[in-house]
Parts: sequence; structure tokens; C-alpha cells
Amino acid sequence: MNNLLISEPPLQVLPSLAVELDNVDKAIMLQQIHYWCSKSNKVKDGYRWVYNSVSNWHEQFPWISEKTIQRYLKDLERKGLLITGVYNKAVFDKTKWYRINYEALDNLGKPKGLAVPTIGIESPLLNGTESPNQYHRLPETTTETNNNTSDNKSDHIQYKQIIDYLNEKAGKHFKNVESNKKLIRARWHEGYRLDDFKKVIDNKVLDANDANSFFTDKYLQPSTLFGNKFDQYLNQQIKPKVEKGTKSYGGVEF
Repeated sequence: MNNLLISEPPLQVLPSLAVELDNVDKAIMLQQIHYWCSKSNKVKDGYRWVYNSVSNWHEQFPWISEKTIQRYLKDLERKGLLITGVYNKAVFDKTKWYRINYEALDNLGKPKGLAVPTIGIESPLLNGTESPNQYHRLPETTTETNNNTSDNKSDHIQYKQIIDYLNEKAGKHFKNVESNKKLIRARWHEGYRLDDFKKVIDNKVLDANDANSFFTDKYLQPSTLFGNKFDQYLNQQIKPKVEKGTKSYGGVEF
């Protein structure tokens, strides 16, 4: 059998959850945390938790880098969908414990002000009354709901700060137009933030300084900087340029 076809337990996810999170990988991670919590015997404060390091999660999601996994976990925590704790016996062990905030998940995608608390889905409680289906509930969506959700997610994106920073560092005059905002928005919804955009810009400005003028213009375009290689550029190791005469060996500068 072709080894790229399913011959092992697959990772499953609801498309509607991926849409709400604007990211398939985040949805898969959240689903997997739910799966392990439902089977967990790690009980603290009346809830089941899953205990894993980033490297352990990477073993389950090998196509996602550890840095990206760490960023996605933080983003899910920031959105209130993940609750974390540290219940380790050893004081030096800071490995996080995770459980899902099922109330926040049930309200995901609902217009602000209309979120209604739900009963019995905060977490897998140990009362023997939980039903397997109650943890898979997602809110119904309408055109109005989806539009409101999209607007809310876009309002806080720091388009102007990112474009202004690029212009300042690269000596360019790019405008805050929709074609550039679309690229920024796509990366933002993947969990990247202002500091990440600045790091990519800094990396490629340094990179361009060591290249000829043709590649300089190519590097410093929003379509290149904020495209599909964004994560690669973010983690790129740039070696500082060494000018002649700044190093010496045996008293001789070179």
C-alpha cells in the first residue's frame, strides 16, 4: 500500500473549527488536546488535563516546527480556548498542563454580546454524566455571524505599523492598500504578531544589504516578505557582515 495513504490512526478535525480558527493546524492541535484530555488520568481541581512538552507535541504534529507549535499554543491560550496550569512535582519542571475551555469553544464565532454560557461543557468533569457528543458541539453560523467574526479579527491587525516599519527600514514607500493588507492578514491569522513582522523585515534588510541591487528589490517587496516563506524568513539566521580590517590574526588586520 502507498505509504502516503492512511494506514495509521488519522488526526481528525471538523472543517468548521478550522474555519473559525483560520488555521487547520491549530484546529488539529485543539482537537488532539481534547482527545487526550478525555482519556487523561491526570486530575487537578476536578478537571482532566494533558501534560506535554513542545517536543512531545512535535512528535504528534511532525509537519509543524516546534517554534510554530509553541506560538500556536500561546495563541490558543490568548484566545481563551486553552487553559494552562503547572502541577509538576519538581519545582524546576515548568512543563505546562493543558485543558480546553469548552464554554469559550462553544461561544466561538458568536457575535460579541450574544455569547450564552452553556452548562456541562466547561471541561471533562469527573461526575460520570458527560456525554461524548457534548464535547464536539460547535455553534451554528450564519452570514451575519461570519461577517462579524471576520471584522472583529481584522480590526486589531497592525497593518499601518507593519507597512511603516518596512518603509522605514527598507527606504521604500509602500502604501497600506488591500493587496498588502491581505498578505499581512493571512500571516496574522496564523498567529504571527508585530514583533514577528519586524524580525522578518530586519532579517531580509540585512540579507539584501549583502546582495546586489536586483535581489534587494526582490527581497523587500511585501509579496516576498509576507508570503508563504514568512516562517522561514522569521527563523533565518543572519550572520553580521564583517568589514575588512575589523579582524586580525597575528597582529595583521584583514
